[in-house]
Amino acid sequence: MKIGLVQYNPIIGDFNYNCTKMLKWADKAHQCGCSLIIFPELAISGYPPQDLLERDIFLRDHEMAVKEFINQLPVDVDVLFGAFEIREGGGAKHLFNSAFAVRNGKIVYKVRKQLLPTYDVFDESRYFTSGGTIEKQPFFISCGKSFGVTICEDVWNEEIDEYSVNPVEQIQDKVSKENINLAGVINISASPFQRSKEELRKSLFKGVCKKLNTPFIYCNQVGGQDSLIFDGGSTVFNSSGMPICCGKKFVEDLIVYDTEQNEVAEQNIESQSVEESVYEALVLGVKDYVSKCGFSSVVIGLSGGIDSALTAAVAVDALGADKVLGVAMPSQYSSDDSLIDAKNLAINLGCSFEVIPIKDLYGSFESSLSQVFAGCDEDVTEQNLQARIRGNLLMAFSNKFNRLLLTTGNKSEMAVGYCTLYGDMNGGLAVISDVPKQLVYSLAEYVNKKSERIPRNTIIKPPSAELKPDQCDQDDLPDYDTLDAILELHLEQGLGIDEIEAKGFDLKIVEDMVRRVRINEYKRKQAPMGIKVTSKAFGYGRRFPNVQNYKK
Repeated sequence: MKIGLVQYNPIIGDFNYNCTKMLKWADKAHQCGCSLIIFPELAISGYPPQDLLERDIFLRDHEMAVKEFINQLPVDVDVLFGAFEIREGGGAKHLFNSAFAVRNGKIVYKVRKQLLPTYDVFDESRYFTSGGTIEKQPFFISCGKSFGVTICEDVWNEEIDEYSVNPVEQIQDKVSKENINLAGVINISASPFQRSKEELRKSLFKGVCKKLNTPFIYCNQVGGQDSLIFDGGSTVFNSSGMPICCGKKFVEDLIVYDTEQNEVAEQNIESQSVEESVYEALVLGVKDYVSKCGFSSVVIGLSGGIDSALTAAVAVDALGADKVLGVAMPSQYSSDDSLIDAKNLAINLGCSFEVIPIKDLYGSFESSLSQVFAGCDEDVTEQNLQARIRGNLLMAFSNKFNRLLLTTGNKSEMAVGYCTLYGDMNGGLAVISDVPKQLVYSLAEYVNKKSERIPRNTIIKPPSAELKPDQCDQDDLPDYDTLDAILELHLEQGLGIDEIEAKGFDLKIVEDMVRRVRINEYKRKQAPMGIKVTSKAFGYGRRFPNVQNYKK
């Protein structure tokens, strides 16, 4: 039999859009001769719907959308898709996260998700009740073949190691007790992207294949949703755990799997580099966030530095050069090279470019404050004034021309507060706020792989905010190799000061950087939403109090 895996890009809560798109994909898979068509987790609503699940009208509209979708499906094919269902008896957590199989206009099978993740960006136990164990449910039978059906986290038990049940072992026990010839384990997913996660998935899925001696059929959602990027990459693994057909990454795709197929398709299994996968994730994130929020174009402040250059390149690749406006706002502290680099970047990318000097505006602010600031030395206050002038000008462009303002700060800066509230932090989407500075440089080289799009001088010159004479980032920060290493240990691995020092870092530097992370939480809480590409981003997956004094 042929099985079609459809990785599609939903819009959360747009039931008509989602169902119409799913029906088109179902027709395409049907025309390809598929007897079974599989869609991702919560395909009707899109994932994650979050507190929309607490609105009764949303639940009713979803229920109606499911019924209409079922009625319009091809009648001579099985369709498996994810949707939530209302649990009889109600209660606070009155929903199941389920998979339904439809045949000839009727639901012939369903299974409910057992493992409900509550770590990082996941909070499923807030809304859902765990489903019943697989031992008590029959396998899904399609075209005479038996399939185990799991939903996303249900196959992650051995990796997370915090659940009291193991759905994969339940399937194994059931196969053994009932002597069933299993044709495969299906997993419908909405598994978000993070760098280097692909290898973890492959290892995990290979373990399932070997444990059950059966193929593993993985169908994943694709698309940007707020800070999350779903990378698709739907794959079928043979019983040895080798990929035999693979979906594309970061785009909608239909993968047709013939159950008689068992040979590894070499051309389909090349892994992306970290730079390629992160860059494609950022491009998809910008494209979907801008379009799904109702915008069509963006504005970016171009300083001549590498962060704004990378952000502009991502935006152009996501939206097209005609949808991107770069604005340079030089002050008396800006170097001539920076303005030249910003202009050359715009020329290379083909986007629009404007120059608005801020020297006179800054002079007006200084004059207005001169009396109350009399006798005070210049400090970061005057630097922040420049950043806030630029932030106001960029927001004016955003308001006047309905362009979403993209913020350009990187993760290293956001971590230690090397950014200005209501200034360079202004915007609607922080494109690279989860990209450490060293990865910014690697991504810039990736952008220039075929031709020089980001000016070479932008990449090689010492990074500087240019808010005072001869300023350099390393006047105030350790080199970015050191800073990024400390931040990864602290933010992603959760290590404290002593543990980080034990890895060979200078104690005073570690203490200072950890202190900065702690005291700048309030800034990050007010920052625009960013695109998540690491294991721990600054967003709703990281929940630290603003007011706390734990210093380790």
